[in-house]
Parts: sequence; C-alpha cells; structure tokens
Amino acid sequence: MTIRNELLEIFDRMNDHFGDLKWWPADEPFEIMVGAILTQNTAWSNVEKAISALKKRALLNPTEILRIPEGELADLIRPSGYYRLKAARLRSYVRFFTETYHGSVEEMRKENLIVLREKLLGVWGIGQETADSILLYACEKPVFVIDAYTKRILFRHHLIDEDMRYEGIQDLFMRNLPHEITLFNQYHALLVNTAKFFCRKKPACDICPLGSLPVRSRTPNSRKKRGQGLAPFE
Repeated sequence: MTIRNELLEIFDRMNDHFGDLKWWPADEPFEIMVGAILTQNTAWSNVEKAISALKKRALLNPTEILRIPEGELADLIRPSGYYRLKAARLRSYVRFFTETYHGSVEEMRKENLIVLREKLLGVWGIGQETADSILLYACEKPVFVIDAYTKRILFRHHLIDEDMRYEGIQDLFMRNLPHEITLFNQYHALLVNTAKFFCRKKPACDICPLGSLPVRSRTPNSRKKRGQGLAPFE
C-alpha cells in the first residue's frame, strides 16, 4: 500500500467513527487566531475559559487587545496557563496583524501562502504549529497542521520515525493528499480526537478505529529522510 493510500485509509476510518467535527470552534477568524496562540501548551478547555473572559469584557478584537494594559490582559487569560508570556505573545501578534494587514482578515487571506507563512514565523512567539493553525483555520489556506497527537499516531503506525522533524511529517501529508482545505481541517481534527480518546500514552487499541489497521514493519531511518529538506508547499 502506498503512503497516499495509507493516509487515506487512516482518514476514512477516523471519519467513519467521528463524523464531521466542525473544527475550529469559534465565532469568527480573529477568535481563531487568538485561540491558536492561547492553546500553546495547554488543553483546549482552558483556552475556552480565557476566550470567554475576553468576550465578557468585549475585548476580543485587535483594538481592545492593544489598548488594555498587558498585565490586565494576562489576568484575563490566566486559565490558559503561562498567561504573562501568552499576553505578550498575543499583543506581539496583534501588532503584526494590525500593522501589516490593518486588522483585516480578508486582506491577510489575499497574501500568498508561502509569503504569509514566512511572515507569521517571523512574529515573536509564533512557531510552526501556531502559524499553520492560523493559516488553515483563520486564513483558509491549504496547509496541514502537525501537533503532538499527529506525531504519536503516525509513529505508532510506523509511518514516521520518532525524531522526524515538523517539516518532514508535514511533507508526508502535503505531498500525498489533495491540497483541500476541508480535508486538511477535518483530518487534523480527527487525529486530535483519536489521540485524545484512544491513542493515549496507554493506548486503547482494541476499541480504536485504527486498531485493526495493518502496521507496517519499521525500517530505521527509512522515513526520517523522506521530507526533510523538502518543500511541502510545492
């Protein structure tokens, strides 16, 4: 079975089990951007509490986030953890968003994917996973988001090596799947749910939708070379 077919088989099994997950849960794109930053190193339930606090104070917009004192902003997003650091990162991102795109999501979406991704990665506090979450979910760009859940599932099914870099894992999806926003969106959400409910540190393979999936033999370093140094957006 080819890599493409394996990835599609994994998608089909998870999709049959969970159905349409309608991820990312947010009322509008800017809320997605904020959530992508706040969700760093914390559970989504904590992010929801922080976003709810911002909404109650009518602060979930670029102007108000830059107006409110950083210490007050930190207190409001305290449930998300690392709240002082995240307040600084959030304000850094919002400054970029307003200065570069005048706070306009539509203007941001017009930017070329590769150019926009490089700009996002140049913003203090924005790493690859956060940048790609903003690109896919807020800007509706066809880029696959890689997180710890994705790595865990692919490693356990011998599709990647344990030390494969972000770019290499992303490359597997970008080169072997159609560049469809809805597919990338749903696939990532399915991986997250599968990891949370079944592919935990102590896996529940007997009830997992991927439990009966044939597991290929692992060839040391065979997949680490695939994707490293390649351009996933070609």
